[in-house]
Order: sequence, then structure tokens, then C-alpha cells
Amino acid sequence: MSEPEDLHEWVSIDVDDETYLFDLTFLTSNWTCIFGQGCQGVLTEAAPELVQGCCSYGAHFTDKDDRKKTARLAEQLTDDEWQFKKKAKKKGGPIHKSADGEWVTRMADGACIFLNRSDFPTGPGCALHQAALRRGERPVDWKPHVCWLLPLRLEEKYDDNDHRTFTVREWKRRDWGEGGLEFHWWCTEEPDAFVASKPVYEHSRDELIELIGEEPYDALARYLKARGTERLLPHPAVRKRA
Repeated sequence: MSEPEDLHEWVSIDVDDETYLFDLTFLTSNWTCIFGQGCQGVLTEAAPELVQGCCSYGAHFTDKDDRKKTARLAEQLTDDEWQFKKKAKKKGGPIHKSADGEWVTRMADGACIFLNRSDFPTGPGCALHQAALRRGERPVDWKPHVCWLLPLRLEEKYDDNDHRTFTVREWKRRDWGEGGLEFHWWCTEEPDAFVASKPVYEHSRDELIELIGEEPYDALARYLKARGTERLLPHPAVRKRA
């Protein structure tokens, strides 16, 4: 019998009467963001030369707090930190409500208005991300929720007895909706991005704690350190490379 193409190993951990279901195959993999280092972007054709990563369509905000935080931090960006600061001001700010009624970042020259391009002195990258690092702060505290979240995904469900289960897994094409199927390339499907020296659960510690809290994260980390990761199922993208 042939092995399923997208086979993952999971673990379930209960913390404070809630269940956390973790995708070990992804969280112990050596995936890492390769923005500007071979990332082909999320357009319908490969476009590494644009250095847009997954910023081509701008960011959708999760709630009012997410939106207000981004607007507040955007005001702190200087002209030498943000390529499109003047354009954003002229348009009435970097955030607007789309035709679909959703709050999103504006676009500038074919991508998110916060994305500095290759011809800008800072080099390509999110102005908010770059500004956070410049100030010695965490990008997770500066960027819109979806921008620091990717490619992690948190799902929350209640059963018939109101027991809550959180599922932490990788973000797949289907999570983008129909548009995800049109991507020429998605980073968790190909081996190119599986090149980190540490597993995801270690180098994305801040993001995971923001998602689920310290206690569930520590429970996962203790489990993995006690078990070891050598015999865990390799990620499908890594198996593809082999």
C-alpha cells in the first residue's frame, strides 16, 4: 500500500481542561521563511525577482484591535523606514475598507503598501518588520496578525459538551480560499524553504506563545525534548526532496 501524499504526525495535549492538537510533522520540521532568498511569491507565476513573498495581496485584519495597532505603529514610521509613507498619507492612511467590506492594507505598485521594495535604501521587506528590528523589538508586536502568523494556523472548536480544542498546524493553500489554488508556489509544499538549523517550534517560539500561551507551548516543548525528534515523521516536502 502506497503512503498518503500528505501524511502528518500529531500529538494531543490537555492543559487546564482544554485540548491542544499539534501538527508535529510541521512543528518539528526545519521550515523557515526564505523571503528574498528564493521565495517565489504567491502570484500565478514564479516571481522571485519582485521580492514580494506573501505580501502581494496586502493584509486582512482579524479585528478592530489588530487594525488600530497597525495604524498606530504606522504613524511611528519615518520616511527613511517606509517607502510609501507619503503615498499612504495622500490616500488617507494605509488601511481602508475593501469593496467586499473587509478592512485591509492598501496596495501600492502591485503589493502591500507596507512592503518596501528592492530600490529602497532599507532593502526589500515589510516596513513594520524592519522598524521593529531597528528598535530592538519583536516583529510580532508590530505586524498585522496574519502577517506574523503565517504559515502557522490556529483553529478553535467546541464539541457537544462545550469542551474546547485548539489545533495548531501549517497554513495550507486551502486556507487562502479559492485564490490559494492559483498560487504558482506555496512555501510549505516545496523543499526549498525547509533549510533552517532549528525546528519550527523553537525558532517560532514567540509566534506560538502569542497564539496559544506559554503553558501549552511549554507542555509541547517538554514533550518533544523528552521524546526527541529523530524518529518523527519527516515533512512531506522533505520526503519529496529525498
